[in-house]
Amino acid sequence: MEPLANRIRPQNLDEYVGQDHLVGTGKPLRLAIEQKHIFSFILWGTPGTGKTTLARIYANAVNAEFFELSAVSAGKDDIRKIVGKTADGNRPKILFLDEIHRFNKAQQDFLLPFVESGELFLIGATTENPSFEVIPALLSRLRIFVLKELSGENIAKILGRTGFEMSSEAQDWLVTMADGDARQALTMLENTAQLYDDITVETLKETLQSKFLRYDKKGEEHFNLISAFIKSMRASQPNAAIYYLARMVESGEDPKFIARRMVIFASEDIGIAQPTALVVANAVFRAVETIGLPECGINLAHGVVYLANCAKDRSAYDAYKTALEDARKMGNLPIPLNLRNAPTKLLKDLGYGENYEKYSDEDFLPEKLKKKKYFRAKK
Repeated sequence: MEPLANRIRPQNLDEYVGQDHLVGTGKPLRLAIEQKHIFSFILWGTPGTGKTTLARIYANAVNAEFFELSAVSAGKDDIRKIVGKTADGNRPKILFLDEIHRFNKAQQDFLLPFVESGELFLIGATTENPSFEVIPALLSRLRIFVLKELSGENIAKILGRTGFEMSSEAQDWLVTMADGDARQALTMLENTAQLYDDITVETLKETLQSKFLRYDKKGEEHFNLISAFIKSMRASQPNAAIYYLARMVESGEDPKFIARRMVIFASEDIGIAQPTALVVANAVFRAVETIGLPECGINLAHGVVYLANCAKDRSAYDAYKTALEDARKMGNLPIPLNLRNAPTKLLKDLGYGENYEKYSDEDFLPEKLKKKKYFRAKK
């Protein structure tokens, strides 16, 4: 039987849930669909936010031939077949390339001239930052649309379309478990319905613990593994961290995804306790880029053991988070006059830069934030 997520997949924007900043009234993708404007773009967002569905709705609306490939398994020959296929009338060809970040540089170079010439219009989907994963020449010919995680209300609305009956408690639990991923919620719901007569919080939990849910690199287990990996390094447990690393590599996880999380971890969790951790993590990332699998697994293991054994200090990260909250909440507070740049006589006359001292003990924060302490050194 066709999976539940496919059976209830929206066919048009009226049925589509979420991403109002892209498909709401007057927003860019809705306008493109309404005006039948065809162009190449990338949909960047976490799993289960509607990237594939949105691509299909767009292709149908502009009356294009739609070809769908996964960059995990596709190659140059697959692209040749699509380009060489006899055109269906004057209909444009749209290639939807899922996980475009998994296409290597040579494959992207091969794809580039077809996008440039208009033989193919490309819609890429990715969970990774396109700036890191897509070559500049191709990226310059694509618009980037960022999809947001679905809200609890969005997930609840999608679940309401399935026809399955469940208590409000079960739905609330499922919405929370999904954490913005509609596909995960639908998969859990469908599997529970197949295993049990009733859908309750208890049967949902039983399904979650069972082996019925197989590993999905874009689904729940992907995030469970990376979470366990990070938490093991944070707890200074190299044995556990190495084990979860091996699990991810063996399952086919992108090694750059792992290395990128290690670079983040080096500043977020280790920070000033051992500043060289960031140097090591960046070196590991570079090694992964240049060497690739399977040998780069050795570099990853080297870095993981080092990071796990480092002292931990989140004070710089915590300071940044607190300062970010104030920046968002309080807006553009006036910069003290003595800290302002004074490139012209007029600005100097207005007091810009006056009485500035390089090594002053004066509080340089804006007036409303004087004496605020963001950074608190670990004792």
